[in-house]
Amino acid sequence: MPPGSSEEKIMEPLTEEEVMRALTEARSRDLDYERVFSTMCTRPHPIAVRAHQMFLETNLGDAGLFPGVAEIEARAIRMIGELLGHPEAMGYISTGGTESNIQGIRAARNASGRRDGNIVVPASAHFSFDKIGDLLHLEVRKAQLDSDLKVDLSSVESQVDDKTVALAGIAGTTEFGQVDPIDGLSKIALDREIHLHVDAAFGGFVLPFLGRDDLKWDFRVKGVSSITIDPHKMGLSTIPAGGLLFRNIKDVMSLQLDTHYLTVAKQASLTGTRSGAAAAATFAVMALLGRPGFETIVKGCMDVTRHLVSGAREIGIEPVIEPVMNVVALLVPKTPEVRSELAKVGWHVSMSREPHRALRIILMPHVTVENVNLFLKDLDSILRGMNKQG
Repeated sequence: MPPGSSEEKIMEPLTEEEVMRALTEARSRDLDYERVFSTMCTRPHPIAVRAHQMFLETNLGDAGLFPGVAEIEARAIRMIGELLGHPEAMGYISTGGTESNIQGIRAARNASGRRDGNIVVPASAHFSFDKIGDLLHLEVRKAQLDSDLKVDLSSVESQVDDKTVALAGIAGTTEFGQVDPIDGLSKIALDREIHLHVDAAFGGFVLPFLGRDDLKWDFRVKGVSSITIDPHKMGLSTIPAGGLLFRNIKDVMSLQLDTHYLTVAKQASLTGTRSGAAAAATFAVMALLGRPGFETIVKGCMDVTRHLVSGAREIGIEPVIEPVMNVVALLVPKTPEVRSELAKVGWHVSMSREPHRALRIILMPHVTVENVNLFLKDLDSILRGMNKQG
């Protein structure tokens, strides 16, 4: 009987050929990145794949058994800390932005001593902050955005009170790629002695390479306490590879628990078992590419981004905002219908939330000028067809 059939006996062993046939069939149904414009992930760099394979069985949760990969993780964290303006920053390679955001806010909550507090986040914050509210029993207060889709500082101030344990700012919003006024949030955080967490899951491997000194968002901003950054996005690492860094060791200590039966006395991570492979992959890409390599990759993505915006304008479509990074939101009529029609011809895009309801397009390293041209041609054809139908 074929693997996966309703009559298959779950624990009945298959031949290696049958197993591989089932896996190959399943993989064939997964989408290739080529026409996927909706994701913040991409194909990992080849050296990341090689590094990942070398360390498949290593577990950073019991680091005394794997001191080699533990040192590799430490080196990766030092490099990320330097990238974020604080080489002495402390942290670890997580599973991704959601875990890092949870842990950043958990550290703030633990340090505050409160179990009845709240956090103030932008309305544009990632949905992981709603999970945080549920998991940590914190009220999630959402501050309004200004006309540029940045968090409005007066709205933040109006929602902060004595029970606020943390503020959050976004450096590269999921829907629009916008950067919140982190220096303004820093002033509020410092005045109120509140933890400021920056979610740079996407922007962390883009913003440092744009050559824009006007964007102040990392540890160079005095009030920033912790930062989320995802190597498995624009860092070209393998999945799952997130990153969480803290300015001060006291925040790391607030997360630590005793681990009596392991080779390490304490553990600050959320998960117990942690993949050494993801840390090795992260280190490998950063060590190989360095700043010049990432600058080249980001420049390529921004060139494609500008090409998309220019081409969209030629067919009468404007972006919601001028792109700050390689994230574009296009204002098209009847966005859900247009998205559905694009999917029928093989293009996978997503949508932003109300009030804009725009087509959201991420110009990752796998997106080419040639495919952007094909996409724009199909988009123009769909819009013309819809106009004829009234």
